[in-house]
Amino acid sequence: MSAVAEQPGGAFRPRPVSPAVSPSVDPKTRADAGRFPVERVAVAFRHFLESLGLDLADPNLVGTDRRVARAFEEMLSGLRAAEPELSTFPNSKADSGLVCVAEIPFYSICAHHFLPFFGQAHVGYVPGTRLLGLSKFARVVDFFARRPQIQEDLTEQVADLLDRRLAPAGLIVAMEGRHLCMEMRGISRLGVSTKTMAVRGTMENESLQRQFFSRLGESRR
Repeated sequence: MSAVAEQPGGAFRPRPVSPAVSPSVDPKTRADAGRFPVERVAVAFRHFLESLGLDLADPNLVGTDRRVARAFEEMLSGLRAAEPELSTFPNSKADSGLVCVAEIPFYSICAHHFLPFFGQAHVGYVPGTRLLGLSKFARVVDFFARRPQIQEDLTEQVADLLDRRLAPAGLIVAMEGRHLCMEMRGISRLGVSTKTMAVRGTMENESLQRQFFSRLGESRR
């Protein structure tokens, strides 16, 4: 399991991946379990606007606190949602070829700066005894993306759930994303692509990995 980062024209640089991030308090133990605290978030954001010295009577700011709360209710829905149902079906023909689902869009919120990061996820797996409907891969990516995240952990979480629920012979999850915390602040560099990868089972084989990335290249022609 490894993560790599790449800048335009740069080389891949392996680096260790931190453990998966989870909420500090299990949402199921909260009094408002299953419900996003829209009113509390709206009040908190109103205080934030006031701390900036903004005129909240400005027509453009009237209701902004609640609009922001509603936006985060949607963007962070993965914190309270149950794991997506992954109904698998028997691999009756004993298919063992590589299955690729490419260019799954994702949008998430950086846990470090609470700015968006977004991009595409690519999943490949070598079937075991079960197969999975192709749309379910997008559901898994979306489930984990809709919470405060870092891309390295997002990649690992998607791989862990698919590996646990599908039990494939081999699995690879590759993600590439743009991070506004790098593009809007700090080094302020446009066009930086962060690439991460998680590998399980037979997909650790370099030949299978080359086949996977070759198919990704074909899908973009």
